[in-house]
Amino acid sequence: MCCLLALLAFPAFAQEKQTLQQQNEELFRSLGKGLELSESQISAVKAIFAKSPVLSQGNPAITQHPMTSEQCRERRAADRSQVDDGDFERICGAKNMAPLYRSGQKPGEAVACIDQYEFPNLPCEYPVIWVRAREAQEICSAIGKRLCDAHEWEGACAGSLEDPDYDFHLAKGADASSAVSRMRSAHNRANAAGKVWSYGKEQKKGVCAMASTKSPGCNGGDWKACGSNTYPAGAFPACRSPLGVYDLNGNAAEHMNLPLAPDQMASRGSEKLGATEMKGSWFIFDQYHAHEDWCRWRAPYWHGSRVMDPKSHQNYHLGFRCCKSLGSPPASAP
Repeated sequence: MCCLLALLAFPAFAQEKQTLQQQNEELFRSLGKGLELSESQISAVKAIFAKSPVLSQGNPAITQHPMTSEQCRERRAADRSQVDDGDFERICGAKNMAPLYRSGQKPGEAVACIDQYEFPNLPCEYPVIWVRAREAQEICSAIGKRLCDAHEWEGACAGSLEDPDYDFHLAKGADASSAVSRMRSAHNRANAAGKVWSYGKEQKKGVCAMASTKSPGCNGGDWKACGSNTYPAGAFPACRSPLGVYDLNGNAAEHMNLPLAPDQMASRGSEKLGATEMKGSWFIFDQYHAHEDWCRWRAPYWHGSRVMDPKSHQNYHLGFRCCKSLGSPPASAP
């Protein structure tokens, strides 16, 4: 009887633990089906995962997600506030992407798109974490996309894509750490008066995926001790930016590219890339407000490296999403 009571008291969504290989194979199947990727694209993604012992949706032995994918789908089905994204796929040429455009423009005038969800960019799938910036760029490239520049991510969050505002002159003659510090300070001062979050003009709790908990004993970066206790992507319908992008605040923090020179901008086709930038708050932010998280805020040079450094930072709550350049808007765009 005691054992039965114990089972009944355990969360309904507790399941038999998968191995890491089983978890990743299931992820690859979801990617192929959900994003309609080719066999060669899936093979390329698998090869990137195969080089890492931890790249995944979290250590399945200890991760405890606070919500199941099925509960996420139920929440989304019950929501009546979602905007019609019906034209996004035509504009972006890919599933689950949102056009990036300026205030006063129409979606069809966008010259770039961004994933609506944290990678794998599928609603109600858990984010991929334990990823290095280099791996994020490689995965994006494998599926015909690229890592986002910081100003693109910020525009997706704030609801309007602005012109790049990187003060490259501040980086001249400086090492990467000093360059980032100078550029960051100038940028944050210039944008502080217009603080907004993806969900509105005031910071709030309970709106985004920020009410989870760290694993007991997690010391900040140990695969064996730190579960990736994230929510399914898109599980909070109100945590959606005006451009239709979810979880820019909360859930996984996200890698992106911070160019330190004009020839390091991913949005202009550069493969050289700049410094790592990590934005977006994380899944325990409602309990532990570790730093600022308004849309255009740029972080200090945490765990600083170049994006393509093979040893760039990775941890249990750090993921990414991809962007895609469009060139000229479609001729028939509205």
